[in-house]
Amino acid sequence: MQEEDHSIKNTIHHFRTFRYVLILEGIATGAVSGAVVVLFRYLLTCADQMLRSGLAYGKTHLWVIPIWFFCLAAMAMVVAGLLKWESFISGSGIPQVEGEMIGELDPCWWKILLAKLSGGLLSIGSGLSLGREGPSIQLGAMAAKGFSRITKRARTEEKLLITCGASAGLSAAFNAPIAGVLFSLEEIHKHFSAEVLLSTMAASITADFVSRNVFGLQPVFHFQITQMMPLSTYGHVILFGFILGGMGIVYNTCLSKTQDLFQKISNGTVRIFIPFLLAGIFGFTYPVILGGGHSLVESLTSESIMAGALCILFILKFSFSMISFGSGAPGGIFLPLLVLGAVIGNIYFQIVNQMTGSLNGLLSNFIILGMAGYFSAIVRAPITGIILISEMTGGFSHLLTLSIVSLVAYVIPDMVHCAPVYDQLLHRLLKKLNPERKNICSGNKVLVEGMIYHGSHAEGRKVSEIFWPVSCLLVSLMRNDGEFVPTGETTLTAGDKIVVLCDESVEKKLHDVIEEVCETVKIE
Repeated sequence: MQEEDHSIKNTIHHFRTFRYVLILEGIATGAVSGAVVVLFRYLLTCADQMLRSGLAYGKTHLWVIPIWFFCLAAMAMVVAGLLKWESFISGSGIPQVEGEMIGELDPCWWKILLAKLSGGLLSIGSGLSLGREGPSIQLGAMAAKGFSRITKRARTEEKLLITCGASAGLSAAFNAPIAGVLFSLEEIHKHFSAEVLLSTMAASITADFVSRNVFGLQPVFHFQITQMMPLSTYGHVILFGFILGGMGIVYNTCLSKTQDLFQKISNGTVRIFIPFLLAGIFGFTYPVILGGGHSLVESLTSESIMAGALCILFILKFSFSMISFGSGAPGGIFLPLLVLGAVIGNIYFQIVNQMTGSLNGLLSNFIILGMAGYFSAIVRAPITGIILISEMTGGFSHLLTLSIVSLVAYVIPDMVHCAPVYDQLLHRLLKKLNPERKNICSGNKVLVEGMIYHGSHAEGRKVSEIFWPVSCLLVSLMRNDGEFVPTGETTLTAGDKIVVLCDESVEKKLHDVIEEVCETVKIE
């Protein structure tokens, strides 16, 4: 990147003029990222078909079984080699994208694209209980980063394009453009602004258009929910939210413990070989738990599955998901946790309906409630969960019940200070890397946005009274419809949007200050 691209003058000039340019760049980013993710999704579809056909053939031709296990061992070795070549492809990829957004990580975009696509295809295609959404978000973000580097964008602009790529990745993975926008704002970028909103919408809609031209116009889940939940059943919605909140705590805790156990295995190839071996065993004994579980959700809409069988299914799917992700294999937790939420919903329906008979015809309703609530409890992004489930099922008529269960499920783990799963994974990643801090400035300048919340420490204080990190300068303050350059004597009020110019080396520290001082409500 040319030296003049890092100048303060150039950075501020771009910030003033690039809103509408970003929309066009968002469209371009959405097309590029969408194409990459659609390719990944198409190859996974082909791999899943080959897996099902191979396992079916192996059950009638036993000589195929040892060959299949040999192939799994070979694929495990390839994945381990890819992880050694590029360690940032481990897991879902969402924490890696978040780490880049706060200036802590700077992976090589083309290595991520090659290694993640190959490693994710081998891991998910072999039957590991992993999802495509995390890799899709990382692939979309890295495709956007590549676009930014090739076109020589400034660092601030690059981060916005990475947000666009992440949004396009989720949109193309699930045919869920609105959820793609919300997730990128709620989980990746952490801030709402006109620039981010417009560009991510352009990218997400473009990626969805690319995806639907390949996979059709149908929603991801092909089941209809025609019956609305009577008001008399809303007590069950609240109770179910409490259960999902508790189960979310169990999920996040078990995931952390599983990763701790796998870290005790020093040999990376052995770590990866364990879930591949289990995938082979389950493939010939209990294949329903293999893969992300997309087809499993649709089969759960049948009331013929007994509660006992569902409990066994949940335990096995939960355990295999923990092992698959804990090993570090490339793949996400998004779709598997939605499947687990759907199973919990079916179990709740079966037990309560057998006892009271008050939930007749509401099985599909509890399945989507389980997915949305479990997502909210684990990821702690309730708005994304509500819209995502609505888009994936093709209906927005159940927003009230989805909102209630998501809110309750969100509050329970938050009350016991159980960290959201991606924050937990990012903290683990940064702690593992433990990069050496540089005291010198990198020379790259970025703009960081923040908001002054009602009741925060910054509300009512002067700019000079806030302890800003070194190498930071408050360059813009937007209040109501006006914008001006603040001074040290400017008093901050609730609702103010601030823009801080900083050196890239202190970006993480600046994010922490803004979150603690400007966006955390004081309780006195």
